[in-house]
Amino acid sequence: MVFVAIDVETANADMSSICQIGLALFRKGQLVEEWKTYIDPEDYFDEINVSIHGIDEETVKGAPVISDVSREIYRFLDDHVSVCHTHFDRVAVQQAFDKYKLRYPRCRWLDSARVARRTWEDFAQCGYGLGNICAFLGYDFTHHDALEDAKAAAYILNAAIEKTGLDIEGWLSRIKQPIGAGSEHAIKRDGNPEGPLYGEVLVFTGTLEIPRREAADIADRIGCYVDPGVTKKTTILVVGDQDVKKLSGHEKSSKHRKAEDLISKGQSIRILRETDFRKLAQLAD
Repeated sequence: MVFVAIDVETANADMSSICQIGLALFRKGQLVEEWKTYIDPEDYFDEINVSIHGIDEETVKGAPVISDVSREIYRFLDDHVSVCHTHFDRVAVQQAFDKYKLRYPRCRWLDSARVARRTWEDFAQCGYGLGNICAFLGYDFTHHDALEDAKAAAYILNAAIEKTGLDIEGWLSRIKQPIGAGSEHAIKRDGNPEGPLYGEVLVFTGTLEIPRREAADIADRIGCYVDPGVTKKTTILVVGDQDVKKLSGHEKSSKHRKAEDLISKGQSIRILRETDFRKLAQLAD
């Protein structure tokens, strides 16, 4: 699981006026490389912007323009998932690269604000600024420094991955769905008492081919109690097909790892691929 977190600061209301950029490369949830530089935006500095980030004309004197560091930016962003908090940084990069007629980085973008809104109910509708969420998570950082903000966005994403069990690919899909879709309260079911698997306690994890709500309805129909998290009562864990193929350790979701830990301690939990679960449900009907 590799992604790059990015943040920029701008000199004025023109989003192409990038005056600082920070990039942080993460692998398996761990920071492995970081890079930060001031940028000469070749533009004026608005006093409002300066009051926010403290960067002014004197700060960027002698700094490179964006085209001078484009190769370094490509090295980080090309062929990676690029994470930023809200679309501001994505648009700023695009505008700045257009300004200098540079090739746009080849990357897929993931907005950590949209991730947070789908992970923590407290931020579903408001208050999902970088500072608020990091305060909620207990993560201390220096706000409005580009590298610090980039690493804060990465921290939010890693925390969401740990909480939900969704990996990067799962989140790229999840942010396209409504905020309430797939939330924990939406996937809890009591189980049809007439179903052939009544008494089983089932948990979903990973990226599924069908919406979680639909998968939960199938499980409910055949009698399974659907629980949002793995506990000592869990008897079945359904894992997205792609997730089953992943390597051991932290490539697996937190739910998957917890289930394996409980199995090692003697709990009887059957781990199924989504494909096998759906076939099981088909034969049980």
